[in-house]
Amino acid sequence: MIKHDHTGTSPSETWTAAEGTRGLRTALGRYATGVTVVTTQGSSGPLGMTANSFTSVSLDPPLILWCPARASTRFADFMAADHYAVHVLSSHQLALARRFSASGNDFAGLDLGETPEGLPALPLCVARFDCRAEARHDGGDHAILVGRVLRAETRTGDPLLFWNGRYGDFLHHG
Repeated sequence: MIKHDHTGTSPSETWTAAEGTRGLRTALGRYATGVTVVTTQGSSGPLGMTANSFTSVSLDPPLILWCPARASTRFADFMAADHYAVHVLSSHQLALARRFSASGNDFAGLDLGETPEGLPALPLCVARFDCRAEARHDGGDHAILVGRVLRAETRTGDPLLFWNGRYGDFLHHG
């Protein structure tokens, strides 16, 4: 159903569950998110996964969550992980987002650090959250992984954003 918004200038569309998932995906794409790469030690070595389903849950205790897709070949390793590191990518790290969307074990050529738990630490991210797995919940075609933040590291810079199926960053207006 197409309606005009309150200004009368832009048509809107309504999605219902009976219509399949495409319309819902389009509507969710209207919400801008940051872009993260989550790393862990998998069954075959270091592993990474790009995720934009990341959010804070609680300050006390310090909890975050992210949601890996069940269809991912990396799903089982992240579900089994006792620890993981969530890296908030900077606006200059689009190549990392694409790299870990395509392949989870391609750390070649990266100037990696290591967390105290032995996890791969990606360089130059605007934030990193080192976490211990706190809870795992069913989330339909994803799982909801809650992590207890053990430490967080930040640096200056703009985050990489994902909106409407595209990557980008902020436009600065004085």
